[in-house]
Amino acid sequence: MKKAILLATTGIAVAFAMLAAGYISGTPGTAHAESAKQPAAVAAAAGLDKKQIETIVREYLLDNPELLLEMQGALEAKQKEEQRVAHVEVIKQSKDELFNSAFDGIVGNPDGKTTIVEFYDYNCGYCKRAQADMHALTKANPDLRFVLKEFPILGPDSQKAHVVSMAFRKLMPEKYGEFHDKLLGGEGRAGEDNAIKIALELGANEAKLREAMNDPAIAEAFNRTYELANRLQISGTPSYVVGNEVVFGALGQDVLAEKIAAAKACQADSTC
Repeated sequence: MKKAILLATTGIAVAFAMLAAGYISGTPGTAHAESAKQPAAVAAAAGLDKKQIETIVREYLLDNPELLLEMQGALEAKQKEEQRVAHVEVIKQSKDELFNSAFDGIVGNPDGKTTIVEFYDYNCGYCKRAQADMHALTKANPDLRFVLKEFPILGPDSQKAHVVSMAFRKLMPEKYGEFHDKLLGGEGRAGEDNAIKIALELGANEAKLREAMNDPAIAEAFNRTYELANRLQISGTPSYVVGNEVVFGALGQDVLAEKIAAAKACQADSTC
């Protein structure tokens, strides 16, 4: 009988520890209703009251504090895998919009077999630092197609700068890469005035540029990008899509190179 009670109370402690791990990780929603019923059911079977349960759980966790860390780690790993699977599905469903949108600029090899997509904002400091990564990667990978997805999220100045960028790309796509480098690599905050200045320096006709800036398709393109980013759980810049993976943040050239290599391997593997 004592052995049965010990086994039952241990089960209660573990069950409550699992629930507690969910709250500690900041995701109480992961503790499902079925899990919440289990401790109570075990407690009832063992004939234990609330105070006894609390004592058992407290003592068990004090004796085994590493359990919470283990449970938290397992929960985080599960959530990460669920996120990865969700990303794969969104990428699969939105492949053309992601990799072949008519609204996006392209640098590197426009006919490259491997594509990396960057969500960026002209006023993102991390994007500015990641600019060198883009150049290094396209230089090292002649078959790399680098898609630049305009994602203005850092205020009205960014929105206006990206409007100019979209208009310029429509008028002079052959010089878009140069425009992008100058505006992203420039000092100070990017906005409409300095974006137009760069466009004119590269040979754009001001009247035609301003007319193109009023194209309602630009706002539509932004809205579609925002919606796509939301489905991919992208809320910051830079963020990348490489193959079937979303990469968050400016993690550096080496990390992106690894992701590109994985994408190439995936392309070569028909089961990937």
